[in-house]
Amino acid sequence: MLRVRIDSFSYENQKILEDISFQVEKGEYIALMGESGSGKSTVLKIIYGLLHMEKGSIFWQDKQALGPNFNLVPGESYMKFLSQDFDLMPFTTVEENIAEHLSVFTRESHDTRVAELLQLIGLEAYAKTKVKNLSGGQQQRVALAKVLAQEPEVLLLDEPFGHIDNFKRNILRRNLFAYLKEKGITVVTASHDPNDVLPYADRMLVLKDGRAIAHNTTRELFENPPDYYVASLFGEVNQVPIQLLKAYAPMDKLVLIYPHEFKFSDASGLKVEVVNSYYKGTHFLNEGTTETGFSIYFNSPTPLSLGNIVFLNIPLEKVNLRLRPKDSD
Repeated sequence: MLRVRIDSFSYENQKILEDISFQVEKGEYIALMGESGSGKSTVLKIIYGLLHMEKGSIFWQDKQALGPNFNLVPGESYMKFLSQDFDLMPFTTVEENIAEHLSVFTRESHDTRVAELLQLIGLEAYAKTKVKNLSGGQQQRVALAKVLAQEPEVLLLDEPFGHIDNFKRNILRRNLFAYLKEKGITVVTASHDPNDVLPYADRMLVLKDGRAIAHNTTRELFENPPDYYVASLFGEVNQVPIQLLKAYAPMDKLVLIYPHEFKFSDASGLKVEVVNSYYKGTHFLNEGTTETGFSIYFNSPTPLSLGNIVFLNIPLEKVNLRLRPKDSD
């Protein structure tokens, strides 16, 4: 088990993190999510030992992970960190970069291990290519294979797919997270992309302004987000005064509704005029305004003409589930 407790962390007299505590079981994947500057990357750097923390502790099983004030070379033998700086050797080949740290394996198995990792990252054809001749996305994949080479017990990933094009990114995600689960590797990822998280992460820790504001299973946080900030990390979301949905309810209550959750009806429900319609590939995202001028975003399978009047509904049980906690006390 990885146990992380960061009571506080400051840099140049400015407090960056405060009151962050979580545990990750062996083989579990937890995602750190939050807007830019929320502290995600800093948490990973503290765990790995790149930053010294005065108040707090990091443990893997019963062994404490110590920071740069104690280790001449940052990091622990059981842990690897893929940062946004790839730390590659540009004038050597892809396979040489991957094989650099394979001394823990017998020499006879090196070629097999490198071939396995090249297949995982989809760069078999580039084994003999010097890293400096690769694209940024290809270099990121090599860096990923490099940190996996020794099969770490704990893997820290900082925006691991940020430079990779969508086509390769989707394949790599599926292959990588299946591989990590199969190997029982404990994973902590910092990401702003819900596609890195929703299908794969067991749990999410949401950071805002250096504090943890939500921590639950990924599915629970998506289906019942505690506030607008958490819901917005998954994409477009409406924050609707409940009186627009249920006329008898007090106006000061708000309910969070994703665009895909609105259902159409013929003549009853929330009356909306379509003002914009955006093609999203699998559906259309529409912007509408209510009779009171409130903007609503909702999905439709086909395009809607501007000026069309539609009626939208949300099941009562969904409304009750989504009432913001501070309003429903």
